[in-house]
Amino acid sequence: MSEAHLPSTAIDPTKPSIARVYDASLGGKDNYEVDRQVWEQIKAAAPNQGAVSQMNRRWLVRVVRYLAEEVGIDQFLDLGSGLPTVENTHQVAQYHNPEARVVYVDIDPICNAHGRALLEENEYTHFVEADFTQPATVLEAPDVTRWLDFDRPMVLMQCGTLHHVPDEDDPAGLMRPYLDALPAGSFVAITHFWDPGEENAELHAFARNLEAGLMHLGSGWFRHRSEIAAMFGDLEMLPPGLTELEEWWPAGPPARELHPEQHLILGGVGRKR
Repeated sequence: MSEAHLPSTAIDPTKPSIARVYDASLGGKDNYEVDRQVWEQIKAAAPNQGAVSQMNRRWLVRVVRYLAEEVGIDQFLDLGSGLPTVENTHQVAQYHNPEARVVYVDIDPICNAHGRALLEENEYTHFVEADFTQPATVLEAPDVTRWLDFDRPMVLMQCGTLHHVPDEDDPAGLMRPYLDALPAGSFVAITHFWDPGEENAELHAFARNLEAGLMHLGSGWFRHRSEIAAMFGDLEMLPPGLTELEEWWPAGPPARELHPEQHLILGGVGRKR
């Protein structure tokens, strides 16, 4: 890696990081007191938000397993990946294909520092420190162009990321350069906080209150189904389409009733024809 692309070492332990807060929500240890304080405040507004984080990770595992094992995709670009924890994209993909290539992208330097330390002996997995809201920068990054072949199908993942992009930054527009760059036969996997609107008045009110609480702490936009669907552009959605996460090819019948927070996130996988 050239000196110009060496990861940043500017880690500020006094400011919370979305990646580290998410790590705290999964019970990880790669976070600071300021991140844990934010997580405690989130739980005060949404006591079961930790179950949402775990559910989101289970969804990721099911999607990667299906695309690696059943479809045979061997390239993954995981945007806003956060800190390495349990059952990461590379672990699931490489369980089915040891030579599957995974490139993680995150703007948080601590993610990259920990990721490189954990994966320094894994020649098929790489980290890029970049801002996924700058598609041109990501797509031109040397460790993206070096390790991923844009002439063959791949998977682009935005799991729990785009709901941190404000409306004025046009998350659907942000996705267009990524969609355009993907070769035919590629897949896009997205999860996003959901405001059911008229589909469920009670959950709509809860989503609005929860968004207000998250805005106070940082970011987290709850969008309508049509707004989330627009992020897939004209991709062909795999069945069952854009659904609540536990409805996307679940592992089995639910062991318990879902918490209200768990209904307020949708996921889907689209295929580029």
